[in-house]
Amino acid sequence: MTSRTRFHGLLGDALAANLRGRLSHFIEDETSPAIALFSPERRATNEEGDWYGEHAGKWLVAASRAAARSGDAALRANVLRVADYLLSVQEPDGYLGTYAPARRFMHPRPPKPVTWDGAPSVRTWDIWTHAYLVLGLIEVHRQLGGDRYLDAARRIGDLCLRTLSDSGIDITDLGNHFGMSATVLLDPAVELHVATGDARYLDLARLVLAQADANPHLALLRQTLAGTDAAFIGTGKAYQLAWNMVGVAKLHRVTGDPALLSAARNVWASIREHHLTLGGGPWGGVAHRSREVFNAPGAFSPEAYVETCSTLAWIQLNRELLAATGEACFAEEIERSAYNDLLAAQAPDGEDWCYYVFPNGRRVHTTYWRCCKSSGAMAIEELPALATSVRDGATLDVNLYGPGETVVVLEGVGLVTLRQDTAWPYPDDVRLHVALEREGRFALRLRIPSWADGAVLLVNGEAAGVAITPGEYASIERVWRDGDQVTAVFPFVPVAHRASNRNVQESRAPDGSEVRQEVLRFDYVGFTCGPLVYATERIDGFKTAETVRLPEGPAKLWLKLDLEEGGAPALSFYPGYRLPLRFTPYFAAGGRRDGAWRLTWLQVAAAD
Repeated sequence: MTSRTRFHGLLGDALAANLRGRLSHFIEDETSPAIALFSPERRATNEEGDWYGEHAGKWLVAASRAAARSGDAALRANVLRVADYLLSVQEPDGYLGTYAPARRFMHPRPPKPVTWDGAPSVRTWDIWTHAYLVLGLIEVHRQLGGDRYLDAARRIGDLCLRTLSDSGIDITDLGNHFGMSATVLLDPAVELHVATGDARYLDLARLVLAQADANPHLALLRQTLAGTDAAFIGTGKAYQLAWNMVGVAKLHRVTGDPALLSAARNVWASIREHHLTLGGGPWGGVAHRSREVFNAPGAFSPEAYVETCSTLAWIQLNRELLAATGEACFAEEIERSAYNDLLAAQAPDGEDWCYYVFPNGRRVHTTYWRCCKSSGAMAIEELPALATSVRDGATLDVNLYGPGETVVVLEGVGLVTLRQDTAWPYPDDVRLHVALEREGRFALRLRIPSWADGAVLLVNGEAAGVAITPGEYASIERVWRDGDQVTAVFPFVPVAHRASNRNVQESRAPDGSEVRQEVLRFDYVGFTCGPLVYATERIDGFKTAETVRLPEGPAKLWLKLDLEEGGAPALSFYPGYRLPLRFTPYFAAGGRRDGAWRLTWLQVAAAD
């Protein structure tokens, strides 16, 4: 055991709802529709398939983690029954998909003209489905045991390696978005290598990356190393690109190749700088054919789309970069996404999810089969393992804040229990209670949020005496004793953020000089406090948009935090010419009910 965390509060509620909702009901056994897709009878005649087979692997990942952390015997039994059924229908060559024989990824298909979505052949998601199945089977093996599950994953990896090595098939011909829906195989290939130690799967990962880089429409490694913006790599598909970068970062983990880390960091920086909402979700849908493709840098719309699948991949990319670097910025992005756009997509019952969330727009719960319901459930289950991390055996990092307990093992100390007592993400101090098997020296690193100017750290009521820099970790190294307490005081100050929707025309004059003219501009304001984004419902009970005049002077004069006993804190905006507007945390706006309206960005009146 490296780390085991049990959340309370908002994240604890989300995990509990996930277990009793989606994970317990969507798939129960081999007759569940998402698993019946794999039956030999259904498979033999299936000429379409599409992406629906992904649900099996996603559910295996999330449900096996939930069963292991909760001890839920019924869920554990369901996971093992479903996994055993999938093994029973795996074919001798390793195939475990949903397609009829002629449509499988092992068989070349006639090319067709490349379309806008980068699909160069008959549409297939066969590799995509197998990628999730490999991850799911490996996770069952890790969490619940059973070598047969790892063996089944190996057989899939062997089939993929034979196909790409011996048949002349290029992986970028097996998925849309210039192959990115197939090159995601990079991630499970590395996981197979890690789980088995078999160098063949490292060869598979390198082969996938080489073919992805050789495709002139994708040039995955060359473009990412060159710093190409995420919107212009392949089709700029947010979910697929982020998942590809997860694989690149994992390949760096096992090879130590610094170029791979640079590539993943470059894409991360591009997404972080140009392609996130205030709530930390990757967004698209502005002037594109696809609402799931990154916008051009600088494009802005308060109605842009955040696909919950993309939020999952973004959290995972930050997870890998956090593990590789130990830098606080990656943990902060995980927390921002989790408490805002991820929770905003989940309904309180844990069964319903939003396919998309919008800064400004209606909350819409999606249908039974939609991909994002499984992605959201999988993303929630990522969080317990990310709350803390152990470095070099003797350094304990606190990455995510929220009430709960973490148990870890540190060299020379043994079991360490760290209990967080806090109302986080609402305004409150974070009190960390330390319980030790035996006293010992180690470093406890606390993440200082980038917004926490003036943060204070206390050890047993006295100043910790360490450097405190927003956006970095503060390290307290000492001999720790059972019963020690660390208190982190983070100032929660409401912040007003500005954004602009601009239309700029560029051309050349007859003399050859550049002409650049802004012809349209709308300015907006949105609010945060601490890690939370705030939103309101319909203005005056009926308006889905509003234009406001911002008062003069600093925001602290007209933006107030309202702390109410027993409820989520609200923000009140006092424009001065009308009654105040009341904002609540974005994830909870409208009571998280289907159809609720959430308004994050207010248009700012243009100056005369």
